[in-house]
Amino acid sequence: MRDIAELTDVDDPGWPAVLEAVAAGPTECVVLPPDPGACRATLSQLQVTARSLLGAVVLNSGGMVLHHGWLRVYGGSGDSMAGLAEVNGFPAEADPSWAPPAGLVVAHDVLGGEFALNGMDPARFGRPGDPGQIVYFAPDTLEWETFDGGYSHWLMWMLGGGPAEYYSTVFWPSWQTEVAALGLREGIVMYPPLWSAEGASDIAGTSRRPVPMPELMAFHTDTARQLG
Repeated sequence: MRDIAELTDVDDPGWPAVLEAVAAGPTECVVLPPDPGACRATLSQLQVTARSLLGAVVLNSGGMVLHHGWLRVYGGSGDSMAGLAEVNGFPAEADPSWAPPAGLVVAHDVLGGEFALNGMDPARFGRPGDPGQIVYFAPDTLEWETFDGGYSHWLMWMLGGGPAEYYSTVFWPSWQTEVAALGLREGIVMYPPLWSAEGASDIAGTSRRPVPMPELMAFHTDTARQLG
C-alpha cells in the first residue's frame, strides 16, 4: 500500500477545483467540516490520491450536502452525516486485500437512491456499465442505471445543476420543507411507494415519513429481490 504522504502530497490537488465548482455552480451545496484523522484513514484504505476528485472530497470534507439537502455526497469522516468508510463498511485498519465487493457507494438521495462507483466486475453483481463507472439504484424502478463517466464527471455535473434536472419528475410541492426537517442520516419513505403506479402518478398525494437511511435502503433491496 502507498503511505498517506504519497496520497496527500500531490501536485495539482483536486480540492481547489471542487471548491471552485461549489462557488460557481447553480447547485446549493454545504461542505461539512472534516475530521482530519478519519479522512486520512479513509483515504489510506481507498488508495487514491488527493489529485482525483474522489480523493479530494475524502481528504478535505465530512461530506457534501447538495440541493437543499436532497443529495448527500460522502466524505472522509462522519458525524451528523455518515462517512464513506461507515457507509461502505471499511475495515477498522487499512487492509490492502479488502475492497467493497460490488463497488463503492459514494452518495444517497433522500428517497434512498444510491450512487455507486462500479467495482471490477459489475455484471457479477447485476449492475450495468463498466468498471469505474458511476451507476444509480433508482427507487422509482428498483433497477440500476448508468451515468456517463466516473466520479469526477458525475460530481461536477451534480455541482453544475444536475440535481434540479435529474430529479425534476419526482419533486413534489413541499419537498424542500420536508427535506429540511430530516437528519442527514435519514431518508423519506413513501406509501404507496415510488415504484408503484399509484405512487408514481401522484407523488404529492403519497404518505411520507422520515426513516433511517439504512432502513430505507434495506426496504428497497428486499422489495427488489421479492419482485425479481
